Amino acid sequence: MAWLVLIVSGLLETAWAVALESSKGFSRLVPSLVFGVALLLSLGGLAYAMRTIPIGTGYAVWVGIGAVGTALYGMAALGDPVTTARIGCLLLIVSGVVGLKALY
Repeated sequence: MAWLVLIVSGLLETAWAVALESSKGFSRLVPSLVFGVALLLSLGGLAYAMRTIPIGTGYAVWVGIGAVGTALYGMAALGDPVTTARIGCLLLIVSGVVGLKALY
């Protein structure tokens, strides 16, 4: 159960990062509220998962999911550049997260 909560929390990290960008410096109400709720749920889930998952593994997986998800969203929806190097780096992050889970 802790791993499922950790994965959802990582996805929520992507949600709050996207909402933060959409809030335009907290000048827009709805994205600012989405940011706050997603942030609290994400951190709460991380805290719950770390009851049984070691901190180094849990935090790295959480950040990895959030970083990859945010980068993919930026490329798919915001026009961030899509290059072979960027995709390769994201694949390295994913392989690191998979490795941490496999070695847990």
